Amino acid sequence: MLTVLWDNDGVLVNTEGFYFKACRQALGEVGVELTLDQFKEISLRQGESTFALAIDRGVDQETVRRLRQKRDNIYTELLRTKPCLIDGVEDVLSSLHGRVRMGVVTSSQRQHFEAAHRNSRVIEYMEFVLTYEDYTNTKPDPEPYLTAVERHNLRPDECIVIEDSERGLAAATAAGLKCVVVLSQWTRDGEFGDAMAVIDNISKIPDVLFGECGDRS
Repeated sequence: MLTVLWDNDGVLVNTEGFYFKACRQALGEVGVELTLDQFKEISLRQGESTFALAIDRGVDQETVRRLRQKRDNIYTELLRTKPCLIDGVEDVLSSLHGRVRMGVVTSSQRQHFEAAHRNSRVIEYMEFVLTYEDYTNTKPDPEPYLTAVERHNLRPDECIVIEDSERGLAAATAAGLKCVVVLSQWTRDGEFGDAMAVIDNISKIPDVLFGECGDRS
């Protein structure tokens, strides 16, 4: 049976703006004015921490630790109080339920994943959810997807990853998995030449999956 491995941020929930706001507010305390271009390059493309900008300015590790905690608190509060589920997600998951196996593979902390989905039904459709705490290395390293394959006895040739970012695509392809990219306002200017398909709306996922693979349920 086909297994669909979903990224979370930017694919299931529209959270990148919240994360940018939280990072920007925390870094602002030490005089670092995080720009949108810096955030896209460092966080979304490279999968690195924007707090490297503070370290480069000589900010000590204890202060950086405190600022990370402040960012996490701001981000969690935004996730808990602002709706962020992307339109059409539950309809797509419902249409795929029972036809494919599904799981989430995200670099987000579990507390943030749970906060983002506290009022959604997404988890009901998933066989498993892997988060930041389940790996040593996060995307663009392939470890998150390799962990999913190993832990849940998946066949790589029967897996398709759904991502929205260059680092997510890099992680999937390095793990030997096919990847569909759903463009978002945060990533639509990226390079996605290694994707099996690039689409502009999650509602097109069922057609892409079964058009490419046939009904393998």
